[in-house]
Amino acid sequence: MPSATPTRLRGRTPGPSGTPGPSAPRRAGPMAVAPPLFVLLWSSAFIAGVPGVESAPPLLLMFARFGLAGLLLTGYALAVRAAWPRGRALAHLAVTGLLIQAVQFGSFYTALDLGFPAAVVSLVQGLNPVVIALAARFLGETVTARQWAGFALGAAGVALAVADRLSLSAGGVLLCLLGLVGLSAGTLYQKRFVPDMDVRSGTAVQLLAAAPAVGVLSLALETPHVSDWTKFGGSVAWMVLVNAIAAFLLLNTMLQRFSASRVSTLFFLTPSVTAVMAWLLIGQSLHPLAVVGLVLGGAGVLLANRQVRTPEPAG
Repeated sequence: MPSATPTRLRGRTPGPSGTPGPSAPRRAGPMAVAPPLFVLLWSSAFIAGVPGVESAPPLLLMFARFGLAGLLLTGYALAVRAAWPRGRALAHLAVTGLLIQAVQFGSFYTALDLGFPAAVVSLVQGLNPVVIALAARFLGETVTARQWAGFALGAAGVALAVADRLSLSAGGVLLCLLGLVGLSAGTLYQKRFVPDMDVRSGTAVQLLAAAPAVGVLSLALETPHVSDWTKFGGSVAWMVLVNAIAAFLLLNTMLQRFSASRVSTLFFLTPSVTAVMAWLLIGQSLHPLAVVGLVLGGAGVLLANRQVRTPEPAG
């Protein structure tokens, strides 16, 4: 990781002499719980998406998610007088919104609609850290041997987590791969071109850029309708408040403070956590391999992130 911004990446504010100021302990606390909270919130999207795609076409569901979340977050950003992006920054954020929101979730939820199990979709998304690591030079980041070992453990955990749930079709595989490309490319693009955006207004811009794109695709490719308003409303409410707003505020905050490769390792945990949540919430069986995968994924995350806790040399 570049040594030019070690204090900011650790979420600490330097004092006058360059040492962490008094506010550092208070800031470290919330960021310490951000990664596990993010994994839980992100994984829940796959569970909420199952009743959603049962009650409405997937792109219509995503249009409701992006549009409502974008309007709510815009109102909040205006109320707290958050700084809004302009010029090139605004254009860059629109691109990240199309990639991370429209391409990723439009593809993944269409795969769910085709009958792909949530854990399998989560499996493909869980390969994001490997893609990010391979493209790390795009950001000028260095991937160490220890991180590669963590990636290997994490990838093994991802595979084991869903080993008993593989039921594949060519169309679903292509959609999942397209969703993975959207997530990985969007993460790299954001880290490269808009790393210091205001997370409130920036996330709102991303959502509002994605909403009309999937809306047009829904009109062109689907027959928009809602067969069960109770399921649809519950799914949209959860995805708007928890997944589209809370989870993405956490994700964008972590992308500001940590390297892209470090943040991406959290996706190793989502397949196993999704499998556990599916067992607890919607009665899907929990295979012992999912438990092993959870342990391996966690070990991979810890190993890949261990190097960022090493103190930087003075000066």
